[in-house]
Amino acid sequence: MKISRLFQWGVILASSAPMPLFAVTGIETYQAVCAVCHGPGLNGAPKLGDKAQWAPLIKEPPAQLIGHGYVGVRAMPPKGGKPDLSVSDFANAVVYMVNQSGGKWTEPNEKMLIQINKEIKKREASISSSKKP
Repeated sequence: MKISRLFQWGVILASSAPMPLFAVTGIETYQAVCAVCHGPGLNGAPKLGDKAQWAPLIKEPPAQLIGHGYVGVRAMPPKGGKPDLSVSDFANAVVYMVNQSGGKWTEPNEKMLIQINKEIKKREASISSSKKP
């Protein structure tokens, strides 16, 4: 049985098959969060589909690019400006943007998410130490 409506009178309807209710795809996160800046190239954000702008970023190790972006880099705010955005959803959005812009990345598995989280901690520590007087 398919879910005909996700919400009805504040009650979540469920199908007979288990389904994660809050999992989103890279394109969904892109559309909800990233497109605001990466669609028009706001504040220097590389535009979705612009292979020339994305080429140097695609050459970076995925864990590094995703980790730095998650913490915030240049004009980009942490988590793309969405404070409750998970690392996994952010990573899937980056993979979507990379693949729409000339890359051939795969969505991160558990091992990659561990690497991304390590990169996030390194980046946060680097930012924190550079702000000390």
